[in-house]
Amino acid sequence: MADGKAGGAEVPLLYSEGNVAARVALEREVRGWSTTELAERVTKAGVRMNQTAVWRIENGEPRRRINLDEALAFARVFELPLEELMSPPLEGIDMDGRRLVQEAVEAFYESRDAQDRLHQAVVATAEHIQAHPGSSRAIHEQCLRLMGEERDARALTEYIESGGYHR
Repeated sequence: MADGKAGGAEVPLLYSEGNVAARVALEREVRGWSTTELAERVTKAGVRMNQTAVWRIENGEPRRRINLDEALAFARVFELPLEELMSPPLEGIDMDGRRLVQEAVEAFYESRDAQDRLHQAVVATAEHIQAHPGSSRAIHEQCLRLMGEERDARALTEYIESGGYHR
């Protein structure tokens, strides 16, 4: 069975170059990128590639082979582990479902990054207030100026002053 066949029938490989080609097409489509945009991103990731190469990887007869450097660049561009890029696409989820999941994953990471930035800013502001005890009212006023909403400014000021975010 080393040749990928069992009793004359073709056995799908768990990890294969064909899976990479299928995943390249799928991941590109999920992100709404053209073949030209993907080629530009791969090139920026350090591996020269043009639109024709991407098209031939996805659609060529015979399909264009993918070298290791290219596979690693695709993995970087799609932000996937190489093993995942080499795996067959999941069944049971259509393109719209994949796009929705992709959007949710991106929003999750953006939200987590924003929460980390908020935490760091609140801690730094709380430390500033501790070092400058008379600045609390001015801090609230600056929040109000920047946020425009009293309720939001008060909520942020309370986070800062409560020490809930302070280490």
